[in-house]
Amino acid sequence: MTDGPRCARCFPQVMEKLRNSTGCTGIVCPLQYSGTMQNSTISSREHRAVGFVLVHAGAGYHSESKAKEYKHVCKRACQKAVDRLRAGAMALEAVTAALTELEDSPFTNAGTGSNLNLSGDIECDASIMDGKSLEYGAVGALSGIKNPVLVARRLLSEAQKGKLSAGRIPPCFLVGTGAQQWALTHGIPPCPSEKMATKFSLSAYKRNKRKMELAEKIETEHHFLKRQRTSSGTVSEIVEPISSSLDTVGAIVVDQEGNVAAAVSSGGLAMKHPGRVGQAAHYGCGCWAENAHDARTYATAVSTSGCGEHLIRTMLARECSTAVQAEDAHQALLEAMQNKFIGSRFLASEDGVLGGVIVLRCCKCGDDQSSENLQALLVEFLWSHTTESMCVGYMSAHDSKAKTHISRLPPGAVAGQSLAIEGGVCRLGATND
Repeated sequence: MTDGPRCARCFPQVMEKLRNSTGCTGIVCPLQYSGTMQNSTISSREHRAVGFVLVHAGAGYHSESKAKEYKHVCKRACQKAVDRLRAGAMALEAVTAALTELEDSPFTNAGTGSNLNLSGDIECDASIMDGKSLEYGAVGALSGIKNPVLVARRLLSEAQKGKLSAGRIPPCFLVGTGAQQWALTHGIPPCPSEKMATKFSLSAYKRNKRKMELAEKIETEHHFLKRQRTSSGTVSEIVEPISSSLDTVGAIVVDQEGNVAAAVSSGGLAMKHPGRVGQAAHYGCGCWAENAHDARTYATAVSTSGCGEHLIRTMLARECSTAVQAEDAHQALLEAMQNKFIGSRFLASEDGVLGGVIVLRCCKCGDDQSSENLQALLVEFLWSHTTESMCVGYMSAHDSKAKTHISRLPPGAVAGQSLAIEGGVCRLGATND
């Protein structure tokens, strides 16, 4: 990796600067930084392993009643990734393991438990990006596959093999029945949509369908509508809006060689039109990963969540990756979320802009560049959201267990107009760890 200004020699100063940060006027910014290095009883082989994972169970609304379940799935996803890192796997394999665990949880809007569309079917989006090769794989509006991220990963892997017969370019993004057929022909087993639906997703679909039918009935009854508008204002005040889970899931990883990878998966908006593809499948919108190179001081990885249309129109994942090449990652992310997202001219007509990101950047520690200590890395990780809450989990290969947190906007803050930003910093693989 390219050496950067943030090295082992300046690590204490980095921590001090982060602890003294006070945020920005006009922006909700409860900053909390903490290192992740912990004393543990893992084996000597595992102790030599280096790597870090940060996951999210979505930016949206996470009720207190389900907080335990959201945190638990984040812990399991982190553990799955770290297990792969300790076994010597690279970032791409580790991030896939984390996403598979997140998709399998019935509490997340990805894979099992995804939102149902207007037709009562489940259509999923997912993408994955390898920071080393810069290869990318994605699927959109995919039905009948339990883990969409596995199809995205296979697309990426197949593309790395080179051209197809007769010089054809291999696909990196497939949708609908074409994506499903491709998955099946490449050995990924089918899973009926009814097995991916849960009691919660089915009840939400029935509830939302009743709301739609009532709203449509009111809109066709012109005289009744006119009287109601006189007394109540609008149809949206008569009929409660459709609840829509925005909790797309994602993960970002750095491995022992400093390679980064990112992935994201989503069931999409509730009651979406069949065939709709959200940000989780779009290049530069759902996730981004790019290793350090001559023109980039830091390796960076990003995964997003929120309203897909808002994230697509701002290409938020790539914007955040570029922004945190600045010296002060926290300030750079803060400004990106404010200027490139909430204040984006591409979303000028929106009353509220809903989304969240997790961001990781790393560089080799400057004092540990001898051949015996090539694994020494300084990792900074952040999350930010404009939604009411965002659930995250993180863990290094040195840690005995993952840490989890549900970040929330403070009382009085308006979702879609304010943001929260938090994070941490840690050094991995140094001789004195």
